Amino acid sequence: MSAHSEEAPELIEAVPTVLVADADAAGQRLDQWLAARLAPDMSRSRVQMLIRQGAVSVDGKPVNETKRKMAPGESVSVTMPEPEPAEPQGENIALEVLYEDDELIVINKPAGLVVHPGAGNWTGTLVNALIHHCGDSLSGIGGVRRPGIVHRLDKETSGVMVVAKTDRAHKSLSEAFADHGLTGDLERAYLALVWGIPQRPTGRVDAPLGRAADRVRRAVVPEGRDDARHAVTHFAVQEGFGESQQEFATASLIECRLETGRTHQIRVHMAHISHPVIGDPDYGQAFRTKANRLPEPLKSQVKAFPRQALHAWLLAFRHPTTHLTMRFEAPLPRDMEELVGGFRKL
Repeated sequence: MSAHSEEAPELIEAVPTVLVADADAAGQRLDQWLAARLAPDMSRSRVQMLIRQGAVSVDGKPVNETKRKMAPGESVSVTMPEPEPAEPQGENIALEVLYEDDELIVINKPAGLVVHPGAGNWTGTLVNALIHHCGDSLSGIGGVRRPGIVHRLDKETSGVMVVAKTDRAHKSLSEAFADHGLTGDLERAYLALVWGIPQRPTGRVDAPLGRAADRVRRAVVPEGRDDARHAVTHFAVQEGFGESQQEFATASLIECRLETGRTHQIRVHMAHISHPVIGDPDYGQAFRTKANRLPEPLKSQVKAFPRQALHAWLLAFRHPTTHLTMRFEAPLPRDMEELVGGFRKL
């Protein structure tokens, strides 16, 4: 049987580009040196991304530090990843539809579902599911990879989302989200299970957010920094668990409402006031050992919880054509409900 038959397709491996550093490379940054030699076909930002993704090796050893200093005689190998499709394709992914008409669709997003395609998540996203479900009816204003998307939830955050199916709905909803409900056209509320019980039953966190060192996470930053963005979160304690004087073994279920809508805002703000969201892998690491002081089976339950315990339970907005106020609620998903139930037994 030929190796080129359908039963045994030929595997074609990407051939890396190999460059050897000359004397002028001494002391130069790897990303600068490499971009200069691959220009104009590749930008410096693209080179930096390839380095971080492990696609660049020096003398046969993978490197991921863009600022690494070069030395003459080093052999630099660059392996280009396979090209991704230019447009996302529809995929038959189950959706919990709360409401749908010709203008918009409201869904209850499960934890673990990425909203739109991006680096490392080109398939299996909410956009892929929406394209399959809605066909060509999604609004195109959001761009090729974000059709109909007017707001987003983090991958591991569950809850209510609205998606535009027409450009008119996209414009109306985008304006409402940009205004953050200050004119009364939008209402959003989240439930978060956090470590500890805030001293006051209600509070307001006003702290600007900017990029952290790794450029993926966010952090509270000085107001005067170039990337600082105004961010305000309001919270109200719904239920406290455990003895308040034993803060290490307590938690609380809080409702958060956003006055602004920054990336990871609730997660960063709650960690900033020393009440991080339970299970948060990015902003709650310092509190992971608190689970060790909990009684079984709650200790094991908390340690096994696979995500941040954050859920968008309420979304209300004005319909773009009927102008009626629409309100949608999604109860806590089973995993969060079981976790809250475990704390209630304290």
